[in-house]
Amino acid sequence: MSKSFWSKYYERYQQLRSQVCIGLDSQLDKLPPCLDSARNPIWEFNRAIIDATRDYATAYKPNLAFYLADGVRGLEALYQTVQHIPAEIPVILDCKVGDIGSTMAGYVTAFFKDLKVDAITINPLMGSDVLKPLLELEHSFAFALALTSNPSAEDFFHKVNMKQQVADWINGFDPQRIGAVVGATQSSDLAQMRKLLPGRIFLIPGVGAQGGDLQAVLQHAIHSKAEPRILINSSRGIIFAGKGNDFAAKAAEAARDLYLSCKDI
Repeated sequence: MSKSFWSKYYERYQQLRSQVCIGLDSQLDKLPPCLDSARNPIWEFNRAIIDATRDYATAYKPNLAFYLADGVRGLEALYQTVQHIPAEIPVILDCKVGDIGSTMAGYVTAFFKDLKVDAITINPLMGSDVLKPLLELEHSFAFALALTSNPSAEDFFHKVNMKQQVADWINGFDPQRIGAVVGATQSSDLAQMRKLLPGRIFLIPGVGAQGGDLQAVLQHAIHSKAEPRILINSSRGIIFAGKGNDFAAKAAEAARDLYLSCKDI
């Protein structure tokens, strides 16, 4: 990797002034019917989406699960997708891994050295051993789950002192190597999470199909107006905005709408 995620993110934001991260959650059974006969529908879908939305994206985030679900063909689509994303746009692999020792080292090798993404998402619950192999690799970056967007996040992340404990753990590492996943649906907690995690890049899912409050994110989750340090991820709300032959054009419209909505900072 010639540049770190932090450098690519910062340069891309300075160029585009966009908070938009496009989630490539390319679920096979939700793709437009016009791709049914394609040899690799996920790859053809992603290529069209990327080409149509690249002018609005500060990052792309493929979710590993949807590529694994299509077997070898899906993994081929993932590799082609990462290669097709313009080099100046950072790629975050949403994999939520969180293991230790040689297992985590295997993930790091597979994702950063072979697939060549710029960042991954991690589950921090096994502690600092999760990060050891990652931090040994120059330029790697991880977004640690800090407050997720799903309804059952309350099972763990809303327990007494849990948000504080996770934030304290994240704050033990370089901000240019570790960011935080903070769900947009947790609008009442956004200000608290920003206070607990000053200066971190927030990867914010939940805007769009999950109903997260964009204005609350723009008001409470930013680091500063000059440097918001947020990536607002929209997946289904962008990539599945259209279901016909014009699906890519509809995705571009949805990406543009989110891009313009984020100008309110």
